[in-house]
Amino acid sequence: MSLVEEIEGARIIADRIANVQPDEHVLIVGDWRSDEVTERLATAVHTLDAEASVALMAPREYDGNEPPETVAAAMGEADVIILVPTRAIAHSAAASQALEEGARVVAMGKLSLEKLRADGLRVDFEELAPKVREMGDLFSSAETARLTAPNGTDVTFALGGREGNGLTCTVSEPGDFTVAYCAEANVTPVAEGTNGWIVFDGSIPNLGIGMLEDDIVVEIEDGSVTSIDGGQEARKVERIWAEYDDPAVRQAAELAVGMNPKCTELDGGFINDHGVFGTVHVGFGTSSNLGGETRTPLHFDITLQSATLELDGETVLEDREFKIPAFADQ
Repeated sequence: MSLVEEIEGARIIADRIANVQPDEHVLIVGDWRSDEVTERLATAVHTLDAEASVALMAPREYDGNEPPETVAAAMGEADVIILVPTRAIAHSAAASQALEEGARVVAMGKLSLEKLRADGLRVDFEELAPKVREMGDLFSSAETARLTAPNGTDVTFALGGREGNGLTCTVSEPGDFTVAYCAEANVTPVAEGTNGWIVFDGSIPNLGIGMLEDDIVVEIEDGSVTSIDGGQEARKVERIWAEYDDPAVRQAAELAVGMNPKCTELDGGFINDHGVFGTVHVGFGTSSNLGGETRTPLHFDITLQSATLELDGETVLEDREFKIPAFADQ
């Protein structure tokens, strides 16, 4: 039964999320840790009468690192790209270039056979899309955001002039991008406009970390992290930042909310945790793929279990419940 569910999940990705059409060239990018998943996806693409190619590379060291030049070149030739490596490359320059050249890109870093069987993939994304887009529009129209939580989090983000993104888990037009199945709305703060404290108590679904054993406390001044405290996970993040001679890797690059109603609890995984309904995550490093200016070799996110989000003083999220018109009847 597992194989049937896995093929069904792969078909959902190819048909409903990527909207693969007959005769399109679909490139599935993974690494040698994800070869079983790429086989399922290639099978699904084949059933849609499209051409499936698979590119397997050595796993990248960290999320946000660039793929090899040969893989980047192949991405430039594809109509549709499905990214499933164990270290996410959605924020790479290669992905950005492929989007500029008209590819539709679906990012599903660390996709596993288990995730192909998950409930989060079996959501009515068409029904969910207007709600995600509305949240993205609210980010676009806001000048400021404030994030607070009983654990001591209190941070403000300047958003004036930034365009929000509603990642609806579907792509249909050239240059469309989405993550999946972690439906989310996000925005890139103004580069020097983030200030305050964040106490992260959820997960780091990147960098091979997963669920946090200890809270991570960061202080942000003028957009960049000036201090980080916590247990072994905080020390690993600091060690990774120190490997790069680039202060921009510490820059607050993303403010996002998870919006998949069938993703209900954090599990430490990329695909699930970015979309857990009513949670918040903050990204660091590259922002240019989301509408900012910063390009670094690194991008990763850290989640909060529950927080209150205000836009221009109005509460839009509290205790994992959205307070926006799209959810008024729920």
